[in-house]
Amino acid sequence: MFKIISSLLLLSFLSTIQAQEIIPFRITKHNNIIVKTLVNDKDSLDLMFQIAMEDASISPDRKRNADHIIFKDEISNGNTIKIGKKKYENIRFFDNELTGHEADGKIGTGIFKGKIFKIDYDNSRFVVYDKMPDLKGYQSVPLLLKNEQLFIPANSIIEKQNVEAYFLLQSGYSGGILYSNEFADGKELDKKLKVTGEKTLKNSSGQSVITKNGILPVLKVGNFVLKDVSAGFFVGELKIQKSSYFGADLLRRYNWIFDAERKKVYIKPSKYFKKTYYKIN
Repeated sequence: MFKIISSLLLLSFLSTIQAQEIIPFRITKHNNIIVKTLVNDKDSLDLMFQIAMEDASISPDRKRNADHIIFKDEISNGNTIKIGKKKYENIRFFDNELTGHEADGKIGTGIFKGKIFKIDYDNSRFVVYDKMPDLKGYQSVPLLLKNEQLFIPANSIIEKQNVEAYFLLQSGYSGGILYSNEFADGKELDKKLKVTGEKTLKNSSGQSVITKNGILPVLKVGNFVLKDVSAGFFVGELKIQKSSYFGADLLRRYNWIFDAERKKVYIKPSKYFKKTYYKIN
């Protein structure tokens, strides 16, 4: 019994020293991750984690003051961000960028640059590691890093056809899948998916874009299968959606461990895996 207890304590100790830092977060009802920060030792801000960017930004609709972030041509360099006891230096902020609900701005992946990090949805925290942690139960998925953004391959099953495409990890989009115009037009999603709702928007020139919400029968990421996935796409004159999104409602369904080089990510289902899908109004 003593040997068993000693072994468990040793494993717990090794796991603790592997973790360089732990950053708690909260998840909003819109699936966005919110991190409490202190910027330049003065401004207390709730920032939404945006996995699709490296830097940080401030929203024009923020509720809290950001008076100590000094902008020149809507860019502010050399800022500090304190999260818990950890302070990050030389953070760049952009001004006037819209963000998610309940947030004063956004914070990107730059705070994890060159590090292994985990998005632990089970325990509402980020974990940063010096060495790769135990990967039992996780599956490896290749990452494509392009313009500071991360893409993963996934398979959409549409009318029994298996269609692979790369999806941008997009934690600022509260929904599930949002297909690019190229994918939606090429695969005729308007005809092949069950449509559950739509909206028509027009710009000042009278051009229209129709947003449609549908149901994708099967989505496969690695060997993990999600069924009846909420999927959005655009039709109309305006071609505004360049990339397909893997939104926050899908991100929360897994725990994620990203390697330091951003060449691979390791995933396994989280406690949210079988939760009801978020509805885009």
